[in-house]
Amino acid sequence: MSAYPNAAAESAVTITAPDSSAAPVDPSCGDGPLPVLGRDVSVPLVTGGEVTYAALDYAASAPALQRVWDDVAAYAPYYGSVHRGAGYLSQLSTDLFENSRTTVADFLGCRPSDEVVFTRSTTDSLNLLAGALPAECGVFVFETEHHASLLPWRHADVTVLDAPRTHAEAVETLERALAARTPHGPALVCVTGASNVTGELWPVRELAAAAHAHGARIVLDAAQLAPHHPVDIAELDVDWVAFSGHKLYAPFGSGVLAGRSDWLQTADPYLAGGGASRAVTRREDGGVDVEWHTGAARHEAGSPNVIGVYSIAAACKALTEAGFDSLVTREQRLVDAVRAGLAEVPGVRVLSLFGDDAPRVGVISFVVDGWNSSHFAAALSAEYGIGVRDGLFCAHPLVRTLLGAEPRETGECGAPEAAPGEKSLNAIRVSFGAGTPDEHVERFVRAVGELVRDGARWTYRTEGGRCVPAV
Repeated sequence: MSAYPNAAAESAVTITAPDSSAAPVDPSCGDGPLPVLGRDVSVPLVTGGEVTYAALDYAASAPALQRVWDDVAAYAPYYGSVHRGAGYLSQLSTDLFENSRTTVADFLGCRPSDEVVFTRSTTDSLNLLAGALPAECGVFVFETEHHASLLPWRHADVTVLDAPRTHAEAVETLERALAARTPHGPALVCVTGASNVTGELWPVRELAAAAHAHGARIVLDAAQLAPHHPVDIAELDVDWVAFSGHKLYAPFGSGVLAGRSDWLQTADPYLAGGGASRAVTRREDGGVDVEWHTGAARHEAGSPNVIGVYSIAAACKALTEAGFDSLVTREQRLVDAVRAGLAEVPGVRVLSLFGDDAPRVGVISFVVDGWNSSHFAAALSAEYGIGVRDGLFCAHPLVRTLLGAEPRETGECGAPEAAPGEKSLNAIRVSFGAGTPDEHVERFVRAVGELVRDGARWTYRTEGGRCVPAV
């Protein structure tokens, strides 16, 4: 508790966000985009003139919500060191930091015994958990995972499961693998909530039930789920949840690992240093003895990123107050518009694991006959002011599985180098969310149709492995 009993209350009064009345849409209205930074930025086109930038790469990093930016700006003059500081600003910042932990716990529906540990990102969170696994722990992960949840377990006994084609197949595949494991020691299942390639939702609750039925635990990679849907740890019955602030409209370099505390408390600290240590004493032999903290502090060594943490809490509040029901409804309308528009363009194929009827968030990947994806993405940017992503999206096994039967021209602009014996594969990803205006989606669909029908209006060349406009 703060040395200043009224510090938290004082911060609520003193730290007031500036007036955002200039924002074009009321965040509570539900039928329009939430105000985000960059919504009025103009970018030049190679064909001449400028256009308002259409940011459609939310799956990589979402723009900051105006509300988040305003809250951080209001706090900035009061910034101080977190924990152990005697000064008023330090005490106020500590209260803000710890109150943010409570806000995130509420946002995730954490159970009373759960810990909320602040990290740098989803990747950092899952690497932290990987370091806390008990001895001889088996890890089960589908090949469909992002590298952040596929790769951290390299020091464990890892079983990589084939990509399923239905929700039922996913559950059955996991159940068979868990039933066959020997010895029957500790086990962890890692699964995404929403694919960063296809946007499709995974059957998290059913996978959690399967894991627990076989004595395993489960961690949910919610990096792509939390910005689009409510995530409730207790309701989903998962053991841990990991996500990143920069995908949740809070781009200040923080992430979250929330869930059960026992494995975290018996593990060595993720980082050794100040904050994680309760007491350090010299030994007669010249070494040191360390008593480590318990609780979240055990894995939060160093000076905390209070700005990043507070921005996540501000985003959690903004999304909760806007109402996920209305946000989900509006985003689904945008998803339907993009899918319907792409379906009308000859030669466009949308990538999918679970089929057209699968529920999904605003993340859609596709390929276009006759185009290298890097070339297509470059033309969208240079000629239409639309920012998308191309490549394998840090989910190489999944994209290779989805595109494995499709050849790509290796000599085309921006074509990635393929390993010996492999085809050159990549795809285009469009992603959007609560801050996306309808016009951006409409412009994207129109641009795809024009590029396929008429071709690029500019010449492009390969530079540094990427396709860029020739000058």
